[in-house]
Amino acid sequence: MTVSVGDVLAVLEAAYPPATAESWDAVGLVCGDRREAVSRVLFCVDPDESTVDEALEVGAQLLVAHHPLLLRGVTGVPADHPKGALVHRLIRGGVALFTAHTNADAADPGVSDALAAALGLVVTGPLSPAPARELDVLATYVPVERAQRVLAALHAAGAGAIGDYRDAAWLVDGVGQFRPVGGANPAVGEVGSLERLPETRLEVVLDRRRRADVVAALRAAHPYEEVAFNLNEIADVPSRTGIGRVGELAEAEPLRVFAQRVADALPATAWGVRAAGDPERPVRRVAVCGGAGDGYLSAAVQAGVDAYVTSDLRHHPAGEHLARGGPALVDVAHWAGEWPWCGQAAGIVRDALGGTVDVLVSTRRTDPWTVGVTTEDGGR
Repeated sequence: MTVSVGDVLAVLEAAYPPATAESWDAVGLVCGDRREAVSRVLFCVDPDESTVDEALEVGAQLLVAHHPLLLRGVTGVPADHPKGALVHRLIRGGVALFTAHTNADAADPGVSDALAAALGLVVTGPLSPAPARELDVLATYVPVERAQRVLAALHAAGAGAIGDYRDAAWLVDGVGQFRPVGGANPAVGEVGSLERLPETRLEVVLDRRRRADVVAALRAAHPYEEVAFNLNEIADVPSRTGIGRVGELAEAEPLRVFAQRVADALPATAWGVRAAGDPERPVRRVAVCGGAGDGYLSAAVQAGVDAYVTSDLRHHPAGEHLARGGPALVDVAHWAGEWPWCGQAAGIVRDALGGTVDVLVSTRRTDPWTVGVTTEDGGR
């Protein structure tokens, strides 16, 4: 079986839908041809000189990275520019580059699920849930012989789309009745007479943003002068997707022990792992956020966790957070906190394609910090 770059990307795009990426993000195929054959895929956090070297050395035809190479708008990729040089090397070496960034952060499972699993947490939900999709449900009543025509119009207007399914509906036949009165111009029946006839009840779900289009389509396709319908808003259902995750350890342990757990679970870096809070504070309920997560400190407080694990925490926000009685903080190197995702993404491709391609996880440490210095007395 020949597997193409497009086959692998279809798996990745299903797991990490590009549409869920933040508006400022740049995800997807950076360079390469979806039609080209692929037998080996390398997964990494950063598409830099080191991981491009590795992709070429191991004979990969596709490099899958978490961080975008070209996040900011560019007008060219000249070979004498650092990022342009990488694009040229990839193309010349026959290696496609694909990135999954904030769409992988928000996915279920996603970046933070991989981090939580590495720490031995049982995930209970997202730290900052993605906004729930706002849905309506519309029910209407149509003469049996016209039901399929009206249903087709509703579907064409966008109703009946649920997840990966389209043209969804609920139909049941019954008997409807009405009496046209003065001024009516009924399509069925006569003014003053009670009319009873077989009708089909149609019920469809629709995105609330499509409400006006769907109701207009209903009125246009329905044979009746006065169209009877109910339109109700569906209550929000908590989302399983979103940024960060909340989970629990099997048993509580002191912060100092938990910080060591984090250090043991992640690849070593010069940055290491540092924790803020009472070293003896019991930790069981934990929030994690792969990547820079100080924007979710308040979410961690609201989640009622004992500790929050993330990266790139700043001095003042961290100090103010602790002063307000927030959960303990564990700060890890950005690269290390996102590296477990590489194994997750590789596993998804391996399982979906039945082992028809080799999947490798990069062993190159692309954390930019190379020297970490401490003393026994803390530098005093």
